[in-house]
Amino acid sequence: MLRALFRLPHIGWHLGRAGVLGHIARITLLPSWLRRICKLLDRLVRSQSATRDAGTALAEALTRLGPGFIKFGQALSTRADLMGPEMTYALSQLQDRLPPFDARLAIASVERETGQSLDDIFTSFDKNAVAAASIAQVHKAVLRDGRAVAVKLLRPDIERQMRADTSLFFSLALILQWLAPGLERLKLVTAVEQFVELSDMELDLRLEAAAAGRLADNLADDDGIYVPWVGLERSTPRMLIIEWIDGIRIDDIPALEAAGHDITKLTEYAAISFFNQVFRDGYFHADMHPGNIFVGADGRLVPIDFGIMGHLGFSDRMFLARLLSAMLDRDYDLVAKLHYDAGMLDEKVSLHHFSQSIRAVADPVMGKALGDVSLGTVLGQILQLSTRFDISIQPQFNLLQKTMMMAEGVARQLNPGADMWALSRPLAADWMQDQAGLAKRAEQFLEDALMVASRLPRILQDLEQRQHHTPMVKAPRWPGIVALIALALAIGAVWH
Repeated sequence: MLRALFRLPHIGWHLGRAGVLGHIARITLLPSWLRRICKLLDRLVRSQSATRDAGTALAEALTRLGPGFIKFGQALSTRADLMGPEMTYALSQLQDRLPPFDARLAIASVERETGQSLDDIFTSFDKNAVAAASIAQVHKAVLRDGRAVAVKLLRPDIERQMRADTSLFFSLALILQWLAPGLERLKLVTAVEQFVELSDMELDLRLEAAAAGRLADNLADDDGIYVPWVGLERSTPRMLIIEWIDGIRIDDIPALEAAGHDITKLTEYAAISFFNQVFRDGYFHADMHPGNIFVGADGRLVPIDFGIMGHLGFSDRMFLARLLSAMLDRDYDLVAKLHYDAGMLDEKVSLHHFSQSIRAVADPVMGKALGDVSLGTVLGQILQLSTRFDISIQPQFNLLQKTMMMAEGVARQLNPGADMWALSRPLAADWMQDQAGLAKRAEQFLEDALMVASRLPRILQDLEQRQHHTPMVKAPRWPGIVALIALALAIGAVWH
């Protein structure tokens, strides 16, 4: 906590220079005195070149603050309910690039992880990293059996650095919630917890190896997409060995056309693969920006970097399919009813009011030509309504919304005249019809019943323990004390 306090002036300075404090001053959930202070500090420290767009300003500030903040911003880009679709889109564009660490450290890391010398594993190892980010960097190498591979290595001491940053984020969330109790409904601590969960996945490269293997199994029989193989026998928590991909980035249209690739066919492959991952399999690549999708010489899409994956259960997929179909039909009453039937809306909430609110945020988007409709943006608008109507949104929907925004962006870059929703809508309709069959429903019911039965003893035990142990817990005073000290430090930093 003390370390967090000493870092606050530095954080406040960069937020102020980028113009973020001016945007914070407009947040009505904050107490008026805090908004006035933010407005004053904004006038004093804002850079003349600071952008007026809130999302871009925050992205710039986080970039200046370093890798941990960049990662946190990327995690916040999955929280459309918290940040709004426009700001989440800006945060999703955060570039996670850093200078590579020394080649000698990379070689030492490989030999430490494998227990062998570099020459015993590779016939060649490029000491210059081909890509370097805040968590890891990648080197090209050739195994003794002649296969070309990418070797992904975690940065030295990155685990300790990320722990320090996550501790800071937890402290800041608690301080903000103490200063402005109205922020509690935004679940800032939950946002940090989700960030920790995503970071933990990226800090254990065995999980990325497992994700690539699972996605490869799911898509093995699909046309138009190929998932690289992983060298599981040599991969460790700090090192991943995966097939090297020679291909063209999916957003390099001139190169794709020069290579003779069919752009229309590639768009079709992308739309169908997105549908299959989300609805058929319920397991999807959740970081599909253009740098993570290549086109191979055979015309197949090749995704890379499997550090962030999303999962949707059967009920989530069925709800989402019906929701997207209703949105395309602009049937906002049905959208409201779907939320109610799924148990997301309190009985006190007026369905008519909720339907009208959805219409207000969705109609400006849904009123465009179908090919220009961004369902990712619409889903983000609906997720943002969750705060007003006290809807408990599952994290997987936030991650999916970000993925939809990326998928739409890639599709429009690849083929501006294409309509990925027109391509995938018949697939969704066929899938829903198939899953609604009696046999499928009975199978799903039996699976859910067995899951509940297996958890029942634990649930009953927890209930019994709660009945016998209900201590009164007093709210700690330290966040308030710390908040006052932090505020003084932040103000003092202006005159530093």
